[in-house]
Amino acid sequence: MTATNPCDRCTIEPRPVNETHSLVRTSGRRPSRRSRRAVAAVEFAVCLPILVLLVFGSIEASSFIFLKQALSVAAYEGAREAALSTSTASAAEDRAINILNARNVRGFAVRFPDRNPERASRGEEITVEIVAPTQPNSPLAGQFIANRDLIARVVMLKE
Repeated sequence: MTATNPCDRCTIEPRPVNETHSLVRTSGRRPSRRSRRAVAAVEFAVCLPILVLLVFGSIEASSFIFLKQALSVAAYEGAREAALSTSTASAAEDRAINILNARNVRGFAVRFPDRNPERASRGEEITVEIVAPTQPNSPLAGQFIANRDLIARVVMLKE
């Protein structure tokens, strides 16, 4: 019994160079300019809402980050002023308010939740807390996003 190789029975014929190797038969015509424009319009219509959402979402996120940073800086400066031995609560509050007004923050409140800084003795903690709502401070979607209060709190020791 002799073993035969099945490939020995196959013959491979060379194909002509200009023959197409496509599984899909085409009519030989190129797509018209009109159909290409229609495809581009549909792709644009699908992508545009996503792009708009990304752009406006980025603007809103940047606005909230700016607001939180402004509250943190104002709370720090207010606590720094309140920690001075010769300072008053109104001076600390005025310093924080000036910073927030310079950055166009609306609807904020400056508080000293633990105690009045004037009554604190040397080495005691002084806490300054600033609260601002997001809705009036939103440049675009303030009417569409639920209101939240952002809070910045800084604690320092009295000098």
